[in-house]
Amino acid sequence: MGIHEDIAAYTPFNEQEAADKRTMLAALEHDPFCFDRRSQAHFTCSVWTVDEAMEQTLFVYHDIYDSWSWVGGHADGERDLAVVALRELEEETGVAGARLALCEESGILSLETLTVDGHEKRGAYVSSHLHLNVTYLAVADPREPLRCAPGENSAVAWMPMQEAIARSTEPWIRERIYRKIAAKLDALRRNGRLP
Repeated sequence: MGIHEDIAAYTPFNEQEAADKRTMLAALEHDPFCFDRRSQAHFTCSVWTVDEAMEQTLFVYHDIYDSWSWVGGHADGERDLAVVALRELEEETGVAGARLALCEESGILSLETLTVDGHEKRGAYVSSHLHLNVTYLAVADPREPLRCAPGENSAVAWMPMQEAIARSTEPWIRERIYRKIAAKLDALRRNGRLP
């Protein structure tokens, strides 16, 4: 399946995801540049990375947002966002041996439309825009060596999931996205739907 079919098949976890799913499907149907940064609302992906026991998550200290956060990046024309997610994980943390864990047939863990305030990146101004973000779940070995990605993050660390969420200094992301993902993982675990 392609990303359009994956998003269409995805079952929203809550009202936020249902609304954002509609936004994403509209972009896919009406904006030929939605995988490109030229579009005001463009696709990105994130990867929520956990250890095999799903007790720890891998976070980076994101320099632009000045906060501990998940890993992710822009599609930049690529339509296979799962491939982009694993590539971003390796580029931003050094973790190369991760595997995606399929929570649903679509392979998607979470959907969210994220606002991005205008900021400076590599000496150039980036105007405010929207990220149509698709999140995947990856399982990795905490014994793999970690490294930072200069210009992106200044620290990479495994930590207990609730500690990682508490370390985020972005209130909306922490409360509406990270806590939602933790709740969804708990529900999937209780229902025996995690690998």
